[in-house]
Order: sequence, then C-alpha cells, then structure tokens
Amino acid sequence: MARNGNENDRWLDGWSEWEFGAHGVSHPVYQRGTGPAVILLPEMPGPTPQVLALGNRLVTAGFTVVVPVLVGVAGRPQTAGYMASVFARVCVSREFRAFATNENRPVAAYLRALARHLHAELGGRGVGVIGMCFSGGFALAAAVEPAVLASVLSQPSIPLPISRAARRDPGCSREELSAVRDRAQRGELGAVGLRFSHDRAVPAERFAALRAALGPAFEVIQIDSGPGNHHGIPRTAHSVLTHEYVDRPGHPTVEALQRVVNLLRSRLAPDDDATERPN
Repeated sequence: MARNGNENDRWLDGWSEWEFGAHGVSHPVYQRGTGPAVILLPEMPGPTPQVLALGNRLVTAGFTVVVPVLVGVAGRPQTAGYMASVFARVCVSREFRAFATNENRPVAAYLRALARHLHAELGGRGVGVIGMCFSGGFALAAAVEPAVLASVLSQPSIPLPISRAARRDPGCSREELSAVRDRAQRGELGAVGLRFSHDRAVPAERFAALRAALGPAFEVIQIDSGPGNHHGIPRTAHSVLTHEYVDRPGHPTVEALQRVVNLLRSRLAPDDDATERPN
C-alpha cells in the first residue's frame, strides 16, 4: 500500500509519506501543502491519480492535504479488475462494514484520532474532512471529534443502498449522528453533501435524512445528470470531484469544488480573504 518503486510513483511527486496508527489500525499517509489541515479520504479503489489531482487542487487553494491510504495503492490508476478486487475486500472488511446500518465503523475512530493528531501538529482552528464514495459517510462520523470543523460527503455510498433503511442511513451510528447534530446546532460544524441527480449508488433519501437531522448546517449540492442536461453529464456519473470533474469555467463540478473550498475556508481559515479558484 505504500510506494512501490514503479510508474505509480510519478503521481506522488511532491507528496511526503508517513505512517499513522491508532486503535489497532495503521495506514500509510501522504501529505502535501501548507495551511489548515484537510483529510482527503480516497474513494474506491484508492488514491488514484484523480484523487491526488483533487488533493493538488486543494493544496493550491491553501490547505495542507493529508490522504490516508485506507484501501488500494497510492498512485495506481483505476481499472475494472483493480476496482473489482478492492470492492470485494471492502465489502467483507470489518473496518468498513459496507452493508451494516446504524453502525459504529472502526475506521471512524481511526479518522478521529488522525484529526486530533493533525490539529495538535499543525495547529490552527481545526481540521476539515472530505469523504468520497465508500468513504463519504466516514467524513460525517469523523465529525464527532471536536477538532473537525468541516465535513464534506461527496457521493456517500455506504451502506450500500440495498434496502429502504440503507437508503436513508447516513453511514454512521445513531449515537454518532446525534453527536454531530448537537455540534451542528451549536454552530461548531459545517457540512456539505454532493451527488449527481441520477446516481443510484447515492440515493436522494440519504441526503434528505441528513438534511432533516442536521438542518441548515448541511448544504446539499446536487448536479443534474438527467437526460438532456446542459453539460452532457451521463446518467452513470458518480465521482463529483474526481473522475467526472471537468476543469472548465462554469462547469457544475468546478462550481461544486469551489463551494467545498469556500466551506473549508470559512470554517478553518475564516480570516482568509483569498478567492483563488482551484484548478
């Protein structure tokens, strides 16, 4: 899971590597940038070139980006076979519990410890967490930790939406959601959710339930992927900030990323007046 001395490493130029362990779990971590800390949780199958490109955009926007390698190999491009093998491992992993509803997932405790560590090491007001796909809900569960001030759930797909209960499940336990709701009501936390309108892996019911629980602290960004949409986004679109990201002014994925950056700045660096657009 760490650097392996092959062509994957070219995507890791400029990133430093270290190891972080907590609660009996240890993962390689890649770090780059200066400024407030943002934990970027990779989607399946891992920190692909597209995930690292998102990390670089966040570095340009003024953040220290930290990518824990929860699954896969850092820098390895996505292929069908690679995706299938990682998906199979995630589905049976006790760390992630992909099918369980109302579940305390062990990975959440690890991420809360990582957030505390980064806040202690880097200082500042606090830490932001971005989760994507299978890691989307982890960003919410991590926000139980007081050091986490901003939580971004991009296409959160766990638990897999195979039942009515799973379609509404936020990807964390009731106790974790209650703690996050209390923090949001006290104004300690801002959160945003991103999805494409026709993404079956990320049911609209999940965002409706989160909005009902968190109220105005949870901002919903939904991008039209229906037939005939203005930007030609396919119905199968899933990864808002990575694989379906189109670096073109006015594209809704660019605007979505800017709104994510705005949330992170407002929570982590509210005195920063910079307006640079991520590229």
